[in-house]
Amino acid sequence: MTRASSKFYRQKKMILLLFVLFSTLAFTPIPTEKGYDIGDVVTDFKLENIDGKFVSLSDFETAKGFIVIFTCNTCPYAVLYEDRIEALNKKYAKLGYPVIAIMPNNVTTKPGDSMEAMQQRAKEKGFTFPYLMDADQSVYPQFGATKTPHTYILKSTKSGPVVQYIGAIDDNYSDPSLVKTYYVENAVDTLLKGGSIEVNKTKAIGCSIKI
Repeated sequence: MTRASSKFYRQKKMILLLFVLFSTLAFTPIPTEKGYDIGDVVTDFKLENIDGKFVSLSDFETAKGFIVIFTCNTCPYAVLYEDRIEALNKKYAKLGYPVIAIMPNNVTTKPGDSMEAMQQRAKEKGFTFPYLMDADQSVYPQFGATKTPHTYILKSTKSGPVVQYIGAIDDNYSDPSLVKTYYVENAVDTLLKGGSIEVNKTKAIGCSIKI
């Protein structure tokens, strides 16, 4: 092989590699952050509850809003918040802000989050709120949820439920007695008084949602 032909071969190989690279980039989806932000109107959903019935936000015709919490059975952080989630529902459902819990994990990856396991856990803990399964994992990406637990407070309007708060339930996942700031309670109390939430975004602390 002459020097000229060798140079031509290297150039041809480089062009081929560049073509493959740009073709791959062109057809490879670029990850982008999606999900609702404060002030966005939420699209309604229809998910199966642990009682076998399907639940939508529109079913709650008199609700002033919702405390939507993505949670599960298997995440230690979610387990630590179970009693607090139940307490939120007991406190605020009667005031117009019921808890709507959604299990977002892939049950093949996390068998402990199957519908049967959800039903058993709800029975053991005495959950009084809907515990829904995002079976096809289509709802949690719409919200932009990434953790269990991950909380969204919605306010009912004529246009639909509008996002008012996104983030953590409070500032201490490990010990309820050491909580200094009750983010969700403060937000809902403010909305019930007709006020504007001061801290409307916090960092959700928990396990990553399993796909």
